[in-house]
Amino acid sequence: MRCPYCGSLETQVKDSRPTDDASSIRRRRVCPDCAGRFTTFERVQLRELTVVKKSGRRVSFDRDKLMRSLEVALRKRAVEPARVERMVNGIVRQLESQSDGDITTDHIGELVMEGLKALDGVAYVRFASVYRNFREARDFNQLIDELELEPEDRARVKSKAPDRL
Repeated sequence: MRCPYCGSLETQVKDSRPTDDASSIRRRRVCPDCAGRFTTFERVQLRELTVVKKSGRRVSFDRDKLMRSLEVALRKRAVEPARVERMVNGIVRQLESQSDGDITTDHIGELVMEGLKALDGVAYVRFASVYRNFREARDFNQLIDELELEPEDRARVKSKAPDRL
């Protein structure tokens, strides 16, 4: 592992332990050249995921980008970071198990919406407003009304709603 301070390739692991949810390994490292200390995380990756953007451009899946988008939606919300981490781990597991390696931004967005709906209603509305490109106040009202409906009613309303994407 390259030292982030001096660039040396000779770093030593001083401590290694699983994270609380056992989804990754946390390693404390030290650089013998500059004495810099830093932490790395190691995660299992089942397969390389490629995101297919709406424009058709292909980019590597970035778990940290997913986490940052959730942090924006959850800003100033009382949601434990461990719950967010579990949600991200669940989304990544679904993506790895359901796809052949190529995933669309729409698929990722729907999984995030589904997870946020269960995690925090306000964050769900915040994320939806960007993801679904809300243009008017009634778009928010429609989404909130949909949240308050029973699951079987929600499907009926969704099928009648105009597509704004």
